[in-house]
Amino acid sequence: MAGKYKELAEVLKQECIAPDIYSMWLQTDKIAEQAVPGQFISVYSNDGSRLLPRPISLCEIDKDKKALRIVYRVAGKGTAEFAQCQKGDKLEILGPLGNGFPMERAEGKKVFLIGGGIGIPPMVELSRQLPGEKTVIAGYRDDKLFLKEELERNAVFYAATEDGSVGTKGNVLDAIRENKLTADVIYACGPTPMLRALK
Repeated sequence: MAGKYKELAEVLKQECIAPDIYSMWLQTDKIAEQAVPGQFISVYSNDGSRLLPRPISLCEIDKDKKALRIVYRVAGKGTAEFAQCQKGDKLEILGPLGNGFPMERAEGKKVFLIGGGIGIPPMVELSRQLPGEKTVIAGYRDDKLFLKEELERNAVFYAATEDGSVGTKGNVLDAIRENKLTADVIYACGPTPMLRALK
């Protein structure tokens, strides 16, 4: 297994893609080359009063350009600071962290990629790299379906929304039942109650 690196990454691009949800591309030296779907990076604040880094999942990995895309929700002062970053700004990052998804289990099988809320971003790179028949079931609060286009490129896409504004009203399990979906293997990322329910 490759090592992890601490780097000063440059912000290539940042945009707000839904209320409080930001997408940021970072230029890295070594981290993008090593990263695999399902891993994350720790992003350090430039404010000395916030010592702990924020763990953020990798949404896309571009090994050719040595770039990483993270998609995160502004939840506190640290992520609010990241949301102010402009092209050319620098952020200290540590990664790649975590084990990544065990992709070999999917070979020749029907696969569910299930993401809830901020657990949706890691499904983008996974849907790109996994071979075979893939169905994404994504759970959102409302009709702001961030990353829908990226996910539709590589998989059949279903949405569940808490307020019922798009797709199935309810959660990802309601969408699976309503659409009578089946799979042999499940990859999931999201809030603990969702993961517990899936289990």
